[in-house]
Amino acid sequence: MNGQAIGLHASAIGRGLARVLRSIERFAFAPASAAPLAALRVGLAAVLLLQAALVAPALFELFGRSGILQEPLRDMFARTDLPSIGWAVALLAPLGIGEDTVILGTGVIYVLALAALLVGWWTRTAAVVAWLTHLMLMMTANSTVYGADSFANIFLFYLVWMPSAAAFSLDRRHGRVEGAPTPGARLGLRVVQLHLCIAYLTGGLGKAAGEQWWNGEAIWRSVMLPEYRQLDLSWLASHPWLAAVTGWTVLLVEIGYAFLIWPRRTRRAWVVATVAMHVGIALFMGLLVFGAIMAVFTLAAFAVPCEPPGATAAPGAAPGQDADAAAGPVG
Repeated sequence: MNGQAIGLHASAIGRGLARVLRSIERFAFAPASAAPLAALRVGLAAVLLLQAALVAPALFELFGRSGILQEPLRDMFARTDLPSIGWAVALLAPLGIGEDTVILGTGVIYVLALAALLVGWWTRTAAVVAWLTHLMLMMTANSTVYGADSFANIFLFYLVWMPSAAAFSLDRRHGRVEGAPTPGARLGLRVVQLHLCIAYLTGGLGKAAGEQWWNGEAIWRSVMLPEYRQLDLSWLASHPWLAAVTGWTVLLVEIGYAFLIWPRRTRRAWVVATVAMHVGIALFMGLLVFGAIMAVFTLAAFAVPCEPPGATAAPGAAPGQDADAAAGPVG
């Protein structure tokens, strides 16, 4: 009798484990459309092209050895173990190619790679070149790098490996890639989604650990510091509760992101709230590129449908519920 009970118990554990493994497999590897990854590719490339247009007039001042941050200081701040324009200058010097030519050439190659990434032409190669040249520019002007640049470089690296050309691309139009749903598209989407959830959760918890986001001081400083101030919001001094409530809202959006952007009932509201937060950052702090990039990431990861047309319902799913929805969080 005891042996029979043990056997039944082991069988129940085995069935439970099998269900868990099937759920993980559906969550991470069920074939999905590449549309969200393509939206990420197009949106990121478009924002970086806009950033390049804004930076272009100061190209040599930012990246030249005699520019705003001159060579001794630039070398002190630089990460010398990663490729930079200085590294390329030293490599090409024996060929008689000077620094200005290398800076200009790097910028042109970067822009061309982003344009190819935007339209999906030789997409994977374009992603490699865009990521490498972006990294070189970052490492050269390391002291000017901020969150938008770091996120952009990470997600450019993701695009090297993800099948983002399988939708909205010249590669697909010319038959160089297939457009059918694939497990790789699902896995790529999950990597992006989980990365964003971790980033927002850790950012929100870090803010919540201090007093500034609870009492409104962080909001006041953000909109009043000369380097960020875009509008005259000095009237907030007469309404400190408004700055405090805004800080609480930021904490709610960022900490809640990891939990409330997955369920269908709350996803749309969290996408709208997150995009609105970044639009506010762009408008009130002047961080246009950062606001646009982060909005693109959330819209691509959670607002673009990834389910193949006519996806069949999973056993036990409610009518109209797809297999991924039955498994839990969806894309």
